[in-house]
Amino acid sequence: MTHLPLARYRYSFRMDAPLRLPPYAGSLLRGQFGAALRRVSCMTGAARCDGCPLRATCPYPAVFEAPAPVTHDMQRFSHIPNPYVIEPPPLGSPPIGAGETLCFNLVLFGHALSHLPLISLALQRAVEQGLGPQRAAGRLARIEVQRRADGAEPAWAEIWQPAAAAIAAHDARFAVAPTQADAGATQAQLVFDTPLRLQHQGQPVRPPALTPRKLAADLLRRITLLAEFHAGRPGLIPDAPALVQHATHLGQQLELHWHDWSRYSSRQRQEMTLGGALGSWTLTGELGPLLPWLRLGEWLHVGKNATLGLGRYRLAHPSAAPSDPTPSPC
Repeated sequence: MTHLPLARYRYSFRMDAPLRLPPYAGSLLRGQFGAALRRVSCMTGAARCDGCPLRATCPYPAVFEAPAPVTHDMQRFSHIPNPYVIEPPPLGSPPIGAGETLCFNLVLFGHALSHLPLISLALQRAVEQGLGPQRAAGRLARIEVQRRADGAEPAWAEIWQPAAAAIAAHDARFAVAPTQADAGATQAQLVFDTPLRLQHQGQPVRPPALTPRKLAADLLRRITLLAEFHAGRPGLIPDAPALVQHATHLGQQLELHWHDWSRYSSRQRQEMTLGGALGSWTLTGELGPLLPWLRLGEWLHVGKNATLGLGRYRLAHPSAAPSDPTPSPC
């Protein structure tokens, strides 16, 4: 059994004004979070992080702009995964009225967990200052952490409310371990709640071209990089190449459709069209070796733009109850 530093938090805000979210709110929430985290973290007031003498110890780049290594045994990286995932309200959520609650999840991995109080303050400030074009403001009402036990329904435990002086102590570990049922598992279904964007040579892979090998390679690569750069666990999956090769022999049934939507990029200052696959992806064959990592992927997501909440799936398998049956319940 391997324990990794990992937790999913649910933030609930009581809105003071009506809020109309975009069709997919992950980009909006990430942009507001990043700007607020920089404001509460920065000690120098520099316009850019590059060249800042405090960059090595500042929480903002460690969480939001993780620097890539100059050299690496695996390959040369232009960037590495950041240690957080924002899980926004479901696609196409209705407007939230004044007095109603905005809920979304935040997954934190590795060293990012040590910055939970600062991250929570940043989210609180971001919503207090207003979201969206209408600058709808709200107040943080509750923080919860997800508690998960294999074979049991997930539960949420409250760890902060406005009267609390600090966030309560809680378990922030995830056990990666095979179950007894894994050895004989021959079928697993991945139900994607948010669009999946696997890429090949910089271009998104459409559903007809998706393969179990591509899924396994992207997921194991993401886990490996997160573990090495954000948890000090290089070589977490020593048999990763063999697992990717093993996935080549799996069968599949694709019931995925392509979904396009537009988002505004603050960095590029323009509307961008993104697309991804929604629906279910059933894998068949000898799945036991992959299942512990597929369960971890329920929390870390898979594919490009995972920090926006894309590539979130639920694993339907007797030994792996879905970690969160609905994308972001209040």
